[in-house]
Amino acid sequence: MGKKDKKPDSLITENRKARFRYQVLETVEAGIVLEGWEVKSLREDGANVSDAYGVINGSEVFLLNLHISPYTKSRVIPGMETRTRKLLLNRKEINGLVGQVREKGRTLIPLKLYWNEAGRAKVLLGVCIGKQAHDKRETIKRRDEDRYIARVKKQFR
Repeated sequence: MGKKDKKPDSLITENRKARFRYQVLETVEAGIVLEGWEVKSLREDGANVSDAYGVINGSEVFLLNLHISPYTKSRVIPGMETRTRKLLLNRKEINGLVGQVREKGRTLIPLKLYWNEAGRAKVLLGVCIGKQAHDKRETIKRRDEDRYIARVKKQFR
């Protein structure tokens, strides 16, 4: 499967719970350093970003706990599925993230992992604040109201 087989901006995986658990303040697109077997596994949609988070170490950004399933036709050392992966960002973007993450309660959460137009794996990082329980209840209430309105509109069409 080559670059021509993949659609531009095709989604590999998405962290669906992130927008429920966190309030996203800002998003940044970052490249990700991967090994060959990881790229092949991602082409087979073998990734999970639900437990992953970003860390700034010195002047570099890393992604921890991103689980990429082992490629079936390769020999992968056990424990390499969740290894620390370096993210590729410009110096200006890293400096901006450092300033935001230093503020209390903010963290870097990967929102989705996808292929860009050039066929490279990208991760969409969000600078997030954890939601309180009442905020989550409000989100559920709003979602239920939207479903009810959509159902009523569908009946009267």
